[in-house]
Amino acid sequence: MKGNKKILLIIMTVVIAFATKSFSQSLADSTIKKIDSLFTKWNTPNSPGCTIGIVMNDRLVYSKGYGMANLEYAIPNKPETIFHMASISKQFTAWSIILLARKGKLQLNDDVHKYLPWFPDLKEKITILNLLNHTSGIRDQWQLLAISGTRLDDVITQEHIVKILSKQQALNFKPGEKYSYSNSGFTMLAEIVKSVSGQTLRKFTDSAIFKPLGMNDTHFHDDYTEIVKNRSYSYGSIDSAHFSNSILSYSNAGATSLFTNINDMSKWAMNFYDHKAGDQKDVDELTTIGKLNSGKELDYACGIVVNKYKGWKQYSHGGADAGYRTYLSVFPDLKMAFIVFSNLGDFNTGAKAYEMADLFIKDSSLKKEEKKKERDSAMAILKDTASLKKFVGYYIGEDGLPFSFDINKGKLYYHIYDESNFLIQDTKDSFSIPQAPDIKFVFTIKAKDTIVNVITPSDFYHLTKYKNDTSQTDEVLKKYTGIYHCPELDCKYGIVLKEHHLMLTNVKYSDTKLTLINSNHAVSDFWWMNHLMFLRNSKNIITGFEVNSGRIMHLRFNKIK
Repeated sequence: MKGNKKILLIIMTVVIAFATKSFSQSLADSTIKKIDSLFTKWNTPNSPGCTIGIVMNDRLVYSKGYGMANLEYAIPNKPETIFHMASISKQFTAWSIILLARKGKLQLNDDVHKYLPWFPDLKEKITILNLLNHTSGIRDQWQLLAISGTRLDDVITQEHIVKILSKQQALNFKPGEKYSYSNSGFTMLAEIVKSVSGQTLRKFTDSAIFKPLGMNDTHFHDDYTEIVKNRSYSYGSIDSAHFSNSILSYSNAGATSLFTNINDMSKWAMNFYDHKAGDQKDVDELTTIGKLNSGKELDYACGIVVNKYKGWKQYSHGGADAGYRTYLSVFPDLKMAFIVFSNLGDFNTGAKAYEMADLFIKDSSLKKEEKKKERDSAMAILKDTASLKKFVGYYIGEDGLPFSFDINKGKLYYHIYDESNFLIQDTKDSFSIPQAPDIKFVFTIKAKDTIVNVITPSDFYHLTKYKNDTSQTDEVLKKYTGIYHCPELDCKYGIVLKEHHLMLTNVKYSDTKLTLINSNHAVSDFWWMNHLMFLRNSKNIITGFEVNSGRIMHLRFNKIK
């Protein structure tokens, strides 16, 4: 009898251990092997990894953890492991706004100043909907904080962000004119929830979303000191076998900071087609794509992307903070969802989510006989290279986006950062990326300027060609040196001359090289201000510069010394 009990105990231990690592219902063994093979690289006790979930109809049919949630204490990732969601958080903030709108507490077309009197009057109406679909023109909070000298691994509170935003004196563009991803907008939405409901976003979502859905392990983490059981830690890669801690100490919510796990997120995914919180009208509101003032439609709705994959409608979003990488894709018509959460900074969760989806979803976009011919390198051979030489060279965008183009072995190539590829010529002066024909490069010459417009489904980038001149003398470079102050952020940067190079300095950061690309534009390795445009008076003397860099435009620094 004792022997039988011992055997039973061993069996139960094995069953429990297996259940904490994976859960499968109605998937064939061969399919499970294919899924697991996608994550073999991270299925080791010596590496961070991920957790995954596959939802079909009203069930989480497969979930599993790979690699470690905590390397120092050898704690493995499991479906129950809690992850920081980063920008997947945004759809929950948006859902909160939509629930309040359904109750008549607000309207999506309301001016944000109605609820946020602290936000400065910039002589433009900014609506709640502008915040929801990133068309507000409000500068991004993370970049503003970084410029001000706040490192992203510092403690960042909600009050800190509100204070920064309350001192803004300009927008990137008129509301509705463009799409530009703005985390600031979702912090403001969280503050609108608080203003309207009298509850913090954490308390409101707990009662209005998480409890109705049974998401008992989910919350907005608005206090970085709070202990959370089963939480994964955040890592970066040193090399393939060594890792470092990637610190995250946010005490803010709205744009980020949702904590949850695979089991709970599956319940949210199912709610898109099997409603437990809200109804179909709310889903329709959440997933209504945004429009610019011009009438151009975006693929971004309210905190979530709405487009098609293999011909099927999908709702998706990714997230990235510190070493956390997350991705959720829901296919409402198929009643399927694919979820990947990772605690390693170079993990491509989106790619893995679609590799899983490919095991289950057939392409319905085109019949085989209608499929477009594959655009390969043979199609990139130019018939006339001589007429295109005028487009070869270096270009910079209004926001500092750097492109260069050259002709090599009869093909036109583009280069940006570490990415290069050949282009397919569609018309005389228009080219596209082979794998993404909806991304266009259109060249024009206007007066003395050679211009390329880079057009994507959501964005438009205007770049001008320049001559890459690195021959400036010390006498010329000295004219740029001095101390520069930003009134909006109350911070200072210095430009000094060291060994024939300009250096950009700040008390919080190591010095970095500042490279002039022409007399009025310079680039640096600081991601938060990698493009500066110098300002001059009528006597051609430098009076300051603007930071025009990514999600920050027209942020003025005055030369004070």
